[in-house]
Amino acid sequence: MDADKKLTRQSKAKRVRVFDRYIHVPRSKPVRIGLATVLIGGGLLGFLPILGFWMIPLGFLVLSIDLPILRRWWRGFAPWWHRRKEERQHDGEE
Repeated sequence: MDADKKLTRQSKAKRVRVFDRYIHVPRSKPVRIGLATVLIGGGLLGFLPILGFWMIPLGFLVLSIDLPILRRWWRGFAPWWHRRKEERQHDGEE
C-alpha cells in the first residue's frame, strides 16, 4: 500500500521534459519561480567561474511551468530543435 501512495505522489510531481529526459522540479509555485529567477540571474553572470550561460534557458524552462506565454514559446522551440538536430544528423550521413 505504501508503494502505491509513493507512486501516486511521484506521478503528481511537476516534471519538465528537456529533449529526451525528464527533470523533476519542486511542487511549490513560489519555490519554482525562485529557482527559475536564481538560474536566470546566475546565467546573466555566466562569464564568472562555476556559473554559465546554460543557466538562462534552464531558468526559462522552469519558469515556463507557471507562465503560459513561456510555455507556448517552449512548445514552439522544442519541435524546431528536434528538426534541426535531425537535419544535421541527416547531413552528416551523406
